[in-house]
Amino acid sequence: MVWSWGSAITGAACATATLTAMWARPKNPTFHLVSISLSSFHLNLPLLDLELMLTVHVTNPNPVPIKYEPAVLSISYSGTHLGTAQLEAGSQGANSCEILQLSARLDGLEMAHHAKALLADVARRSMVLDSTVDIKGFAQVWWWTQRFSVHIDSHAVVDPVFLDVVEQKNQSETQVLFA
Repeated sequence: MVWSWGSAITGAACATATLTAMWARPKNPTFHLVSISLSSFHLNLPLLDLELMLTVHVTNPNPVPIKYEPAVLSISYSGTHLGTAQLEAGSQGANSCEILQLSARLDGLEMAHHAKALLADVARRSMVLDSTVDIKGFAQVWWWTQRFSVHIDSHAVVDPVFLDVVEQKNQSETQVLFA
């Protein structure tokens, strides 16, 4: 067997193409709502606006760090938009987990429209909240940048008395964006 530069360059090109193909398809990050806490409430007679702190565990399963843009998480109850939480722009290391604190505000007027159902949920100690968010970002390896968008739908059952997360189901879908 004779060694040649042509074979070495071909092998290196194949290895680079394989690694690029593996990285070109980002894996879905995972999100898990850890806890909800009441941070403040504002009495706007006759209504009460609530501010909550959502603690979210996020995992980046990708072999490269990611950077993401700010996003707004929409929170709904019984199909009605109830409030929002802000996700600040940031980054996350490769193959890592992080805890994020998201500030959320629930609209007292919208809660008033569902007062009867909310009181029944408090009595049962079981409240269903749905949320959705679209997060755009990118991963970069040397000169190559891969843009992506992640759509996340979350369905959480919460104890409205103690604000415990009883059950949750998250579904995410990633799209690779081309410039």
